[in-house]
Amino acid sequence: MKLKFPLSALLLLLAAAPARALTIAVYHTNDAHGWYSARPARWDNHNPNRLIGGYAALSALLKKEKNPYLLFDSGDLYQGTPEGILTKGMASITLMNQLGYSAAVPGNHDFDYGEARFKTLVSSAAFPFVGANVYNKKDFSRAAYLKPFVILEKAGKKIAVLGLLGKHTATSTLPANVKNLEFREEAAETARWMPEVLKRAPDAVIVLAHIGLSMDLSLKLVDVSTYEFDPPPFGTLLVARAAHGINLVLGGHNHSGLARGFRDPISGAWLGESYYGLSYVTRAELIFDDATGKLDTIRMELLPLWVDETGQDPAVLKTLAGFEASVERAMGKVVGRAAADLALSPAGLDSPLGNWLCDVTRKAAGTDMAFHNTGALRFPIRKGPVRLRDLYQAMPFENTVITMRLSGVQLAQLMSDNLGKNKAAMQVSGLEVEFKPGPHGVPSVLRLRHKGKEIKPADEFTVATNSYLAFGGDGGNAFADGKDVTDTLLSVRDIMAKAISKTPIKPPKTGRIKRLK
Repeated sequence: MKLKFPLSALLLLLAAAPARALTIAVYHTNDAHGWYSARPARWDNHNPNRLIGGYAALSALLKKEKNPYLLFDSGDLYQGTPEGILTKGMASITLMNQLGYSAAVPGNHDFDYGEARFKTLVSSAAFPFVGANVYNKKDFSRAAYLKPFVILEKAGKKIAVLGLLGKHTATSTLPANVKNLEFREEAAETARWMPEVLKRAPDAVIVLAHIGLSMDLSLKLVDVSTYEFDPPPFGTLLVARAAHGINLVLGGHNHSGLARGFRDPISGAWLGESYYGLSYVTRAELIFDDATGKLDTIRMELLPLWVDETGQDPAVLKTLAGFEASVERAMGKVVGRAAADLALSPAGLDSPLGNWLCDVTRKAAGTDMAFHNTGALRFPIRKGPVRLRDLYQAMPFENTVITMRLSGVQLAQLMSDNLGKNKAAMQVSGLEVEFKPGPHGVPSVLRLRHKGKEIKPADEFTVATNSYLAFGGDGGNAFADGKDVTDTLLSVRDIMAKAISKTPIKPPKTGRIKRLK
C-alpha cells in the first residue's frame, strides 16, 4: 500500500530541519625551508622511521577536504635544502602553484638571493604575495610587487588577507639583500591598513605575518592555554590587538606550532602557527551563521602530515622527482664520514655541530676564536657517510668567512647580546663562557675565558665569523666596530667539506657555554 504524504507537511519538515552552516576551511603552512618531500620523523622516539611531511602529503590531505578551502603560507619558502637553494626558490613556486595556494607573505630568507631574485619568484607565482609594511627607502613608496592586502572570493564570501613581514627582515637576511627596503613596525601598519580593508566589507579578515607569538615557543608544539608568556602584548598578539575586525592571524618565523591555536581574550582574534619544515599544517574552520551570514565561530587544529594517514598525491610526487633527480647528481656525492651524530643542542646552549663548525672555521682562518649564529644550523649531521646534501641541510646559507680583531669589551657585548634566559644564539670556539640570566634575558653575570685565562676589557683577539653576522645580521652588532676586517672569500660550506674529507669527524664535547644557577 502506498502512503500519501502531504506536500505542505514535507515543506514544514524541511523548514524545521537545521540547515548545514557554511564552513570555509583555511589551511596554513609556514617556514617550509625547502623541505618539499616526506622524511623520517627522527624526533619521534616511538617510530623514528615513520614518514612525515611534504607537499605531496599536503596535496593528498587537501583533496579529502569536503568544504571549500583557502591555502596560505607565512614565508621562508625555500632556504634550507638543496632543492630550494639550487633553484633559488623556483621549486617552491612551482609546487605552490601546483597545490593552488591562495596567497603568501614572504619571510626574511625569501630575500636571501636579493630583492631582484625575489621579484622573479613573485612574477612566477599564480597567487599574490602580500606585504603591507614594506616600503622603498628612496621615495617612501610601497614595494609595488607586494600587495598590502587582497580580497578573495570563496563560497560567496569575501575573505580579506593582509600581509606583514617581520621588521627584523632588515637584519635577518644579509642586510645588503634588502638595503633598498624599509620594513615598518607590524602593529602600526596593521592599524594603518585595516580601515582600508574594512571599507571592502569583508566577511572575514585574515592576517598573514612572518612573525610569531613568542620566540620562547621556537621549535615546540605547544598548547598555548597552559603556557606562561612574558607580559603581553608582543608579536602576533600585538598585531591582533592593533585594530578592530581581525579574525585570524597566521604567523611564522619562530618555527613553533600552536597545537589548537590561541584565541586572544582581548581582541577575540585566533592565532595560529604551523611549526617548521612542512611537517604540520594548521587547519582552521570559518563557520558562518546561516541566519545572518556573518562569521560565527572559528575552530583550529594543527595536523601532522603523516604519510601513512594522508597518502601522497602522485602528480606532486612526479614534480618532486624531477627536482630531486637534477639536484641529486650534484648533492649525492659523498664528501666524508661522521664517526657519530653531530647534533643540535637540546639544552639550547653550545651544540656538537656548532662546536665542530666553529672549530674548523677557527682552524681554516688561523684565528684565536670563531663564532657562528646558532640559527644558521638547521639540521644534524648523522653518523656514517656524509653527502654534500647533508652539509647543505646542516648549514644552508651562502656565507663566507670574515676575520677581524675584537677587544674584551666587544666580546662581552657579543655574548651578552646572544645569551637569553633559555638559550644561546651564538656558537663559539676558543672561548669559554659562563653566564647567569638576568632581567629581560640580559646576563647578570658574564665570565669569559680564553685557554682558561680570564679575558680583560683591553685584551684583543683575532676572530673569525660569517659574513651574515659581520655585516649587520641579527646578533652581530659587536662585529661592526671590529678592527682589520677582512673577507677571506672562503665559503663556510667549503670549509666544512674540506674538514670532513680528511678524517671521520667526531663531535666535540659541549660545555663551552655554561648557564649558572
